[in-house]
Amino acid sequence: MKLRRQGCRRRINSSGGHGLSGRSTVLSVFAFSCGVILLYRLAVLPAQVWLCLATVAAIFLLFPVRRMLPEACWPLIIGFTLGAFWAALWAHERLDQRLPDGLEGEKANVSGYVCSLPAAGSFNSIRFSFCVTRWYGVSLTQQANSSLPKTLRLAWYGLSETRLPDHRLRLEVVLKKPHGALNPAGFRYEDWLFRKGYRATGSVRSAASDPSVSCALECQYHRFHMQLADWVDEQFVKSSYHPLIASLLIGNRGHLSSEHWDVLKATGTIHLVAISGLHLGLVALGAGLIARRFLLVISSYRLSERFVRLAAFGVVLSCCLLYALAAGFTVPTRRALIMVAVGSWVLLKARHEPAWHSLVIALGLVLLLDPFAPLDQGFWLSFGAVSVLLCVFAGRLGGTGWLTGLLLAQGAVFAGLWPLLELVGQGQPVAGLLANIFAIPWVSLVVMPVLVVSGILVALFPPALDLAIALMDAVLGIIWGFLGWVAHMKWPDLNGNTIEIGGFAVLVLLIATVPIRAFQAVGLVVVLSWAAAAGLPSDAGNSRVAEPEVRVWDVGQGLSAMLRAGDEVLLYDTGPEVKGVFSAAESVLIPNLKALGVNRIDTLVISHADSDHSGGLNRVLEAFEVGRIVTGEPAAVREKLEQGAAVSVHGCAGKSLFGNEFSLFYWQATGDFKGNDASCVLSARQGQAAEWLFSGDISSRIEPLYLEAAEADTPDFKPRERIILAPHHGSKTSSSEVWVNELNPSLVIYTAGYRHRYGHPHKDVTARYRSVGARALNTACSGSLIMKVADGIVETTEARHKAPFWISGRGLARDRCKIP
Repeated sequence: MKLRRQGCRRRINSSGGHGLSGRSTVLSVFAFSCGVILLYRLAVLPAQVWLCLATVAAIFLLFPVRRMLPEACWPLIIGFTLGAFWAALWAHERLDQRLPDGLEGEKANVSGYVCSLPAAGSFNSIRFSFCVTRWYGVSLTQQANSSLPKTLRLAWYGLSETRLPDHRLRLEVVLKKPHGALNPAGFRYEDWLFRKGYRATGSVRSAASDPSVSCALECQYHRFHMQLADWVDEQFVKSSYHPLIASLLIGNRGHLSSEHWDVLKATGTIHLVAISGLHLGLVALGAGLIARRFLLVISSYRLSERFVRLAAFGVVLSCCLLYALAAGFTVPTRRALIMVAVGSWVLLKARHEPAWHSLVIALGLVLLLDPFAPLDQGFWLSFGAVSVLLCVFAGRLGGTGWLTGLLLAQGAVFAGLWPLLELVGQGQPVAGLLANIFAIPWVSLVVMPVLVVSGILVALFPPALDLAIALMDAVLGIIWGFLGWVAHMKWPDLNGNTIEIGGFAVLVLLIATVPIRAFQAVGLVVVLSWAAAAGLPSDAGNSRVAEPEVRVWDVGQGLSAMLRAGDEVLLYDTGPEVKGVFSAAESVLIPNLKALGVNRIDTLVISHADSDHSGGLNRVLEAFEVGRIVTGEPAAVREKLEQGAAVSVHGCAGKSLFGNEFSLFYWQATGDFKGNDASCVLSARQGQAAEWLFSGDISSRIEPLYLEAAEADTPDFKPRERIILAPHHGSKTSSSEVWVNELNPSLVIYTAGYRHRYGHPHKDVTARYRSVGARALNTACSGSLIMKVADGIVETTEARHKAPFWISGRGLARDRCKIP
């Protein structure tokens, strides 16, 4: 009896020890993930030596006192420290790859191989990634203190088709450091470049095949993927849905047009054309079912259940890996592969462990293999969606029918991801509720099996091509017709602040998880009532600001600025737009204004109709209520407006008071002027403290006319500080000596693109402003600017000072950016 009790005690202790060890492992992995993620919240990247010391201290100095700490502290401290160290190690390695200052804008020769599928770009170009194996003619002094970029993002202009001379190439290129618009909200191209590992961008001047380039495993894989993409294009080019086939089969989204993207965005179904967990999960499920059934049939009397499970797991993992490789082995695909592998392993072991443990382990593995993942929006949305589904389904005692489960999953994911989408500056289209309820099962159960089977069938039996295309077009035609119908329906926009959206998400998740009928009924009534109220046309005004402010947005080679006082907003110009390529209104203005609580633009000033000042005008009118438009070219601006735009257009003239803070003076040269010289000039004066002068693109022949008009209007006005947005971005045709000397500004702001081909601002112009003692800022260097008057002095805040370390770090583009 005594021995039996001792054996029982040993088994209990062993089990408890295993549970404790498993919990400590999960805590360590979770802390490791937090360390990786939180590193990207830093404005300054800690030096490697300090990171090493912190890691050593956490491991060795705390070791003697670990028993004095609470049970969970030790794995948390170690995991967090190792996570921060791991992420910083990779961040330092990536930042050390720098293009020398002397190579910017100069021709350079490189050899290497193409490491992404070429895609059609703007202005008759193709864009692709290039992995460099050799640089030519770069001196040791140019390489000092850094290594040269290993991966380039290139554009080759003037090509009529997306074919390159070869996979291995020698290129003549003109490069510049990674750079993009820098604003508080909206898409940051620089973030994307850093996350992808592109340490220089540029254009190709000439290319030639270079067989001398060593082609190792990675190079061979990229060549295989390009050949596979060419094969898919050749086989299925006659299909009506060739772009969708290429995207779903091999992850080649380069053929998708702007119309495709518009439908996918409007219906919230972009995830369907990105090879991710949904697609790999389907491959894993199909492969697992087939493999297990086959193994059980042929080996029911010879092989153990454990061997069958291991063999099925091997088949699942192999099939998923093959599909991931065929799909380009992109970051989302690798992330999905890890998650599927972890989930399959848990099912294989058949352990009764919390589902959250598997999610944490998958999170840790993703960040271990890809420490830059937190910079990817898809990372947050993927793990957010899985977390929501686990929250809803993991703790259920009873099952749900397939239809109930589908509706429950879609509603929970819609609500649960809404706060995340708001944080990353994306909307949550209501159309996605209806679109995904049909699209997800149709793509999962019909489209993907038909595409995969048809692709394999064509590869093995080429005469079956016509049949395969007919089947593909049939199943894709149904889903695309449905998505087009949903996209063109009139859907309400749900309007709500961050607190309301967060509360909505929490309430929906509680309704889905709390099994109390009365609570679910009351909660459902509250949710539907809020949704109905939020979907009504909103006449909500703007959030108020305590102090008047002037903001100059960083829109590249263009102009957009905002005046704000109380709850009134004036927007001067909407920045540049290239149809189907880039819109400052969509990527900069709308997300930033929304983040500031702006719902109405009282006055929209369009200096003149050029595309770098009026780009995305209709998009702004769709997103905001606009009181009136004031412009120097009323007829040209009216032509730009889409039919049904209910906004009045006025000429540039008159004076007004703005927000009881700014005195506004609108002026335009009289005469038959068009284009730049027709610009509407706006003077905004805040008492005697400061004057902001927005001069559009007027040239030196118009400048004296404005000076005469301003002197006649207020002859004795002498502000303590005068801030000028340099006419025509600092072009040599503007900012004459008379203009500069007469105005004598304390600050001049150039709104120009980084190393733009126009060369703005011109050195002669900058010299004139410098000669009168004006401080100079350029949005290409500073990013967006915020200006406020405090104690009679204009305080200016540059976005670059609050930018993360991969943008504001020493030696990077903004640190080295100089005004000529």
